[in-house]
Amino acid sequence: MALASRLLSRSTRQLCAGQVVLRPEHAVPVRSFAKEAAAPTTLKGDQVLKDIFYEVKNKLETAIGVLRKEKITIEPEDPAAVSEYAKVMKSVRQKANLLSESEIIKFNIEVETHEIPDARTYLLKLKEMRVKRGLIDSQGIEDLQMAALDKVEKELKKPLLRNDKKGIALLTAEFDKINQKLGIRKEELPKYEEQLELKIAKAQLEELKKDALEAMETQKKREEFKDEEMPTVKSLDIRNFI
Repeated sequence: MALASRLLSRSTRQLCAGQVVLRPEHAVPVRSFAKEAAAPTTLKGDQVLKDIFYEVKNKLETAIGVLRKEKITIEPEDPAAVSEYAKVMKSVRQKANLLSESEIIKFNIEVETHEIPDARTYLLKLKEMRVKRGLIDSQGIEDLQMAALDKVEKELKKPLLRNDKKGIALLTAEFDKINQKLGIRKEELPKYEEQLELKIAKAQLEELKKDALEAMETQKKREEFKDEEMPTVKSLDIRNFI
């Protein structure tokens, strides 16, 4: 069924992302404007590839083992169901040694921006990545950051490069003012990370619900299921499809 495929596909993408990183140390995701991110190490040799294959295989089996035991309620409108889904996926990540969504985002930022020389293109790339992931800038932070960048570049009388330590310090100070104005505190970053995980969990449940409805509609059109009453998405137990 498409429902099971969708969930397993999600886990597989996380597994693949974890293997590319090859277990680096991950901090809480913050936007770093200094050009320090390095390109991923190139993997060489048949043995390395074999090791990666078996590690991915083991992680996937571990993830599926967790999903076979945990009940997931596909009801994105219910905060309790979203919270429980987020907990299940966190358990999958911990037991299979996978990256969290915020760690994946941090890694993707480093990969996609490490060659960007200037702050403006960097910020635009972050916006592009946010939009692609379906995340909403509800506080208008990006516009405030761009305004701050305009102010700094006007003061410097030139475009701000990421290796310009003095200019980056000025921009960081402006960003600190924005954070203070919006009530964003560095010590509360774990809370913001948790909120991000819940938003992503809800989006994933919405996708699962959509896939389940589409699969049931397709099944209803088949002759042998014409007279059968389709279950509600909420009543589905994904463990029966794994």
